[in-house]
Amino acid sequence: MNLALASLITLSVPLVLAALGGLTSERAGVMNIGLEGKLLAAACATAVVAVQSGNAVLGLLAGVAAAVVLSLTHAVLTQSFRLDHIISGMALNALALGGTNVVAKAVIDQERSLEGAYLPVGFYWAAAAVAVVAVAVYLARVRGGQWLLAVGNDPDKSRQMGLDPVRVRYGALVATGVLCGLGGALIASNAGSFTDGMTAGRGFIALAALILGGWRPLPTLLACLVFGGVEAAQLQLQGTPVFGAQLPSEFWGALPYLATLVAMVGLLGKTKAPAGLGRA
Repeated sequence: MNLALASLITLSVPLVLAALGGLTSERAGVMNIGLEGKLLAAACATAVVAVQSGNAVLGLLAGVAAAVVLSLTHAVLTQSFRLDHIISGMALNALALGGTNVVAKAVIDQERSLEGAYLPVGFYWAAAAVAVVAVAVYLARVRGGQWLLAVGNDPDKSRQMGLDPVRVRYGALVATGVLCGLGGALIASNAGSFTDGMTAGRGFIALAALILGGWRPLPTLLACLVFGGVEAAQLQLQGTPVFGAQLPSEFWGALPYLATLVAMVGLLGKTKAPAGLGRA
């Protein structure tokens, strides 16, 4: 496979998985700015367990479990205790950032060989492709998906129909954790270990892709591929003179975030969030 294409896919897949995770919870009415924290926790747990056990599958399961725990914590805080969704997401991001820093420094041996401790990248590519199709079909064709959409659009009418919005949202947030766990595990696998803050804002970029995609699976996939392409391009352009001037590496590193900001401003007000987003 062409190296540029492989780089595009590899950099896009964590965004796709995280954005789909955000889609399942936000279409159920739960605002979820904590995608970054879930990715980070999953990457750390995957690296710690993979390094200590030498087992790729155990590393992946640990990463998924860490993200699911954070996701269920968000469910408890927002659905059972009715905490503001944004405050809960910010708190979980801060918890993940600080907690993974401590765990990584205390547990991970950076000198230890990691060969064979991670699943091949192709596994995650396949998982992302299956996830896109599965989420799209589930929302469009499966009764549970229709319940999820109903709860996200109008929780009050859903209750009148006999649905339990809290139960539906708990299920949606478990799916969020699984998908973010896969994304975080891929990030750790690509790097071969864990470093502090290694997700580098990918969770927020995934959230932006979700919004730009109008909370729909296929447009969200397209937005993730665009952002992944920008990230791949900035890696290729590092050190390239522009009009004879040598730009600092920080400029190229900021390019994906600049592209995200420009895209958000350009489509401001043109996408419509689920009507019940953030409502009890």
